[in-house]
Amino acid sequence: MPDVLVCHQLSFAWPDGTVVFDRLEVAFPRGRTAVVGRNGAGKSTLIKLLAGDLSPTSGTVTGATRIGYLPQDLVLAADRTVAEVLGVADVLAALAVVDRGEGGEIEFEVIGDRWDVEAEVGAALSRFGFDGIGLDRTIGTLSGGESVLIALAALLLDRPDVLILDEPTNNLDRNARERLYAAVDDWRGAVILVSHDRELLERVDQTAEVRDGEVRIYGGPYSLYMEAVQSEQQAAQRALRNAEADLRRQRRELIETREKLDRRQRYAKGQQDNVPRIVAGNLKRKAQVSAAKLMDTSRGELAEATAAVAAAEERVRDDDLIKVDLGATTVPSRRDVVIAEDLVLRNGLELSLRIRGPERLALVGRNGVGKTTLINTIMGTLPPRQGTIEVKVPASLLPQRLTVLDDDETVLAGVSRLAPTADDNTLRSQLAKFLLGAEVVARRVGDLSGGERFRASLAALLLAEPPPQLLILDEPTNNLDLDSVAQLTSALRQYRGALLVASHDRHFLDDLELTGRLDLDARDTGVVG
Repeated sequence: MPDVLVCHQLSFAWPDGTVVFDRLEVAFPRGRTAVVGRNGAGKSTLIKLLAGDLSPTSGTVTGATRIGYLPQDLVLAADRTVAEVLGVADVLAALAVVDRGEGGEIEFEVIGDRWDVEAEVGAALSRFGFDGIGLDRTIGTLSGGESVLIALAALLLDRPDVLILDEPTNNLDRNARERLYAAVDDWRGAVILVSHDRELLERVDQTAEVRDGEVRIYGGPYSLYMEAVQSEQQAAQRALRNAEADLRRQRRELIETREKLDRRQRYAKGQQDNVPRIVAGNLKRKAQVSAAKLMDTSRGELAEATAAVAAAEERVRDDDLIKVDLGATTVPSRRDVVIAEDLVLRNGLELSLRIRGPERLALVGRNGVGKTTLINTIMGTLPPRQGTIEVKVPASLLPQRLTVLDDDETVLAGVSRLAPTADDNTLRSQLAKFLLGAEVVARRVGDLSGGERFRASLAALLLAEPPPQLLILDEPTNNLDLDSVAQLTSALRQYRGALLVASHDRHFLDDLELTGRLDLDARDTGVVG
């Protein structure tokens, strides 16, 4: 069957001249395709080009023309009704006129063949858990996650040829995610999606990787893609080792060739005294020509070996993990970290809580239940209605918006501000372990890429004085690429203090090797923990 979307000689550059794609050639097959890659690789740019939300600098996108697009930064006017977002407000109004016996040609034209639109809309909304929702309800009365699901329901009602989704599970709680997964599973059209949600990525038929301005499509879901990449990297590492060994051999042979020529020249010079001058001159010229050919051959082989090493290095990825000593964050196993008694949060949630020692807890619950309110109460930025809460150790919060460092300060200056007694050389060494090199730490925080800013913020918290013995993270994987999620997981596994993580990302929580969970939806006694 033909591909659904084809990029031919597609180029795109931002107004500042930054080139994202240069004559890209890629064809997206039918079925479900996940687009993956590092932050800044161009995933969302590619998605917007496919959806027609961006115009290419040159080249074309051909194929399906009826495209449904759910952007990552979805913005719906607060005063729009559910019916308006679903695109059925005019049809429903026309049906109401006909039901009153007042319908005319205009109303019948608006209705077309959509006489069962109410049942159709009801089924679409029921799929996403909106049974009984009023179609005249305004979007401003819904949560951000509910608005995403309403927008997705609108796309499904429109029945596009291709459904394009950019990070659709961001801000969705567990229940909403399950409903979105089911909708993607049931959709019979083509789907192209960008996501860091591992569960969603396991539901696709192929995985398209964006890397270095190119797009390569692997068959199968994310797990098979990772196996293929791992196999490729093992082969690339072997090729690099072989190329480096050949380069070392060529260098040794070049040295041996020079030594051999030196011996020949010394011998030839001694022989020239015993033969006529003209004969000696001929012998010298022949020796020089022979030596030049031998050196040219050796240098050529050395250049080829050097080029082979460079080519092998390009095939080896630099997807490093964070490796840092966080022993200073250790908290004794019997020590109280957080004690909350008879606590009533600002949203009315009642609970009691005790965290001891290096417990690693997942904070879970549906959107709106009070996870962020509890976090802010623990951090002291939001007082409770009643009850007491005590935090017994130094605590830090990694917020969703990564506001730990100021945009106008350099990375080094920002980290130094939080660790005032550490010298710059020590901090540079520590920051390098967070994959922040000398060039990066000298840049303004506001100029960092998303992944760099995330690592800088995490480093600033973990290297702070005093080091945190309680670390709280609020939906830390939202808007992170999968490499950054792996880096975060690597750092948190080395963290020795108490950990409280609010997240709907099941794979991420499983990888953290947590010791328990605080489920704000499942409190029968009012006591959590």
